[in-house]
Amino acid sequence: MRADYLISYDVNTEDAAGRKRLRKASKQCVNYGTRVQYSVFELSLTDVELEELRHRLLQIIDADKDSLRIYSLPGGRKRCVETFGVDKYVDFTEPLIT
Repeated sequence: MRADYLISYDVNTEDAAGRKRLRKASKQCVNYGTRVQYSVFELSLTDVELEELRHRLLQIIDADKDSLRIYSLPGGRKRCVETFGVDKYVDFTEPLIT
């Protein structure tokens, strides 16, 4: 069963190592969901996918310099998220071609 999540991160990019961590975190999140802002992603994940992504992100971030937040969206995105302006979300569970 899938559930909806919001993941955000703030990576310290003052040095090359931080910029590398930022790119790695971004690539991991893009593999699982939709970027809705620069460091904010909306995802629909199974429990296994959530654990895989959490594990990968925790290996990437530096807990002394960076932050990672994972928010559960009870009731799903449609119930929990109000969007104004451009909505970059793509629902990959729906047909992409109509």
